Amino acid sequence: MRGLGTRTVQYQQNVAASLGLYNHDFIPVDILREKGPITAGELSKLTGLATGSVTALIDRLEKIGYVRRQNDPKDRRKVIIVPEYENKEEVSNTYQPLHDAMINLASSYTDDELALITQFLSKAGTVLEEQIHQLSSTTDQKSSS
Repeated sequence: MRGLGTRTVQYQQNVAASLGLYNHDFIPVDILREKGPITAGELSKLTGLATGSVTALIDRLEKIGYVRRQNDPKDRRKVIIVPEYENKEEVSNTYQPLHDAMINLASSYTDDELALITQFLSKAGTVLEEQIHQLSSTTDQKSSS
């Protein structure tokens, strides 16, 4: 898992570089893709970035068309950050070779094997989220001491 994690980070860094982004700007973009529209405060919590840093990040990403700000329909005092980068051709072109290679890899497995792999990856994702939360709680406690 650590090896796969390392290669995933390396791939992500290369994707970010190919799109002209810094990796620390690209991680929040992927968080937005996964979580959907969220507030800047929520993005701050998920990334561990200070709110001022998130505001500057959103400004940079909005300038290049990767996100847009939208008023929260439930609370007009809040602004929601909406991911837009999936609609950009350079993003889909960047990810297409990986998509094609993964489809090719998946075709070498049976439906039952794919179901088991999917279940494992889902549970592994949950374990990782728990570990992230535990590590961030430990870090928060150390920094407040």
